[in-house]
Amino acid sequence: MTIRERRPDDIPELVEVLSAQAPSSGYPHRWPLPFPAEEFLVRPGELGAWVAIVDGRIAGHVATTDVSANWMAEHWSAVLGRAGHELGEVSILFVDHTLAGSGVGGALLERAVSEIRSLGREPVLDVVGEETKVGLFYRRRGWVVAGHARPQWLPVGQPDVAFMVLPDTEAAAESDERLES
Repeated sequence: MTIRERRPDDIPELVEVLSAQAPSSGYPHRWPLPFPAEEFLVRPGELGAWVAIVDGRIAGHVATTDVSANWMAEHWSAVLGRAGHELGEVSILFVDHTLAGSGVGGALLERAVSEIRSLGREPVLDVVGEETKVGLFYRRRGWVVAGHARPQWLPVGQPDVAFMVLPDTEAAAESDERLES
């Protein structure tokens, strides 16, 4: 597997992968989308986007976005007491359904978090249902719930959106070491 920056010519194949995985993953939560899938993949405020390549084909996708450019900016500011431009959101993470559990999603997530931290921002994300398979995927990797919201687009019967943050364990360990010395 290799991870590289997303290119404009990747979009048609990404639409196919997104479409094929939607029935089994339930992501995106409104499918079919009420707008072109290309607009779901490429968003305003994007800081970066990557694809995973396995056996010469696209196996997954992740992007990072500036929180101040999306619908959740006010929610994040209220939950964390920080401005949206201080945060980087992991967004549009999905994997080819035939490769679920293969490590592609985890590798893409690590790439996105690394990029967000390199920009001096705090990694955040939102997930529908913290106790769902996807919510547990993030929680196993150290993400913690910071708050909840119920956007209008969320279908009836779905759990609330959980706002999650990834504590910087290295920074916390360094701080602990300084306190001990």
